[in-house]
Amino acid sequence: MKDQFVTKKILKWYDLNKRSLPWRKNVSSQKRQFYTFVSEFMLQQTKVATVIPYFNKFIKEIPNIKKLASVDNKKLIKLWEGLGYYSRARNLKKAAQFVIRKFNGKIPDNFDDLKSLPGIGDYTANAILAIAFNKPYIPLDGNVERILKRYLYLKKENEIQKENLIEKKSVLGFSNRSSDYAQALMEFGALICKHNNPMCYQCPITNKCKSFKKKEFNLTKNSKKYKDKYFILKVYKKDQKYLLIKNTKFNFLKNLRIFPMEELHKPKKFNKDLNIKMSNMNMNIKILNLKNNKKFPSSYWIDQRKLNIYMLPTFTKKVVKYLERN
Repeated sequence: MKDQFVTKKILKWYDLNKRSLPWRKNVSSQKRQFYTFVSEFMLQQTKVATVIPYFNKFIKEIPNIKKLASVDNKKLIKLWEGLGYYSRARNLKKAAQFVIRKFNGKIPDNFDDLKSLPGIGDYTANAILAIAFNKPYIPLDGNVERILKRYLYLKKENEIQKENLIEKKSVLGFSNRSSDYAQALMEFGALICKHNNPMCYQCPITNKCKSFKKKEFNLTKNSKKYKDKYFILKVYKKDQKYLLIKNTKFNFLKNLRIFPMEELHKPKKFNKDLNIKMSNMNMNIKILNLKNNKKFPSSYWIDQRKLNIYMLPTFTKKVVKYLERN
C-alpha cells in the first residue's frame, strides 16, 4: 500500500479550511455534475475569485444541461462577457449538445466519453471524474503541479515536464473521498503552497517536503512563449461611435465584434501603437484612423459612452479605451 501521509494530512487540512464556493453546494448528484461541468470550463485559465460571480449568474440563467444545450448564442456570450477565452463558452454549449444527443442528457462518467466532448482535455476530464463522480483521479492543474515540484524538489527541465509530473503524482496517494481529495489538493496549492511566499508555517506536510528541508522554494517554470503577430487595425468613427464588424476572418475571437483588422506577416518596419497579449499571441497593433467610405458585411456602430450595454470581448474594450485615452 502506498504511503498515505500526504493524502491524510491534506484531507484533514481541507476539512478544516476549505472555502465555501458556489459549485461546492450540497445539492443533488445531478446538479453537482452540472455545476462541476460548468465551473471546470470557466476555471480553465481563470482564477477562482474571478469565476465566482460569473458562475452564480450563469447558473441562475442556465440551471441545467438541457437549457445550456439550447441557450441563445447571444445570451451565452453576454453571460460569459469579461471572462475571456470565448471559445470555452462555445465549446461548453457544444459539449452540452453532445451530452443531450449522444448520452441521453447525462454527463458521461468515463474518461474516453468525456474526452470526446468539445473543449474537454485530459485535465478537465480528470477534474469532472474526480469531483462530480468521486472517481480516483487527480487533476493536475498549476496548483497541484506546484505541490509536486516543491514536495519532491523537482528543478531540472526534464523533471518539471508534464509527462514526468503525471508519473510522479502517485506520491500524492488516493482516497475513497476522491471528490474531496481532488478539490483539497487544488485548494491547498492555491492557499498554502502558493507561487510566491508559500505559507510553510501552516503546511501539514513540511516534515517530508524536500524543498522545506533545503529551505529553497523558488520554482523552475516553463516560460510561456508568445508568438509575435502584427496587425493593422482600422478605426472608423462618427458622432462618438465606432464601427465594429463580426469576426469571421481570424481564429481568435471568432464571431465576436472587433475592429476591422488585417494581419501583416513579418513586416520589415512596424511602428506599433498598441500591444496586447492574448492566448499565445503578442499582438503588435498599428492603428489607422480612416473616414467611413467603405461598407463592411455584418458591421455595427457602437457608442463608446455606453460600452457596458454591448456584448464585446475584452480585446475590443481595450482598444476602445486606448482610443479614448489617445
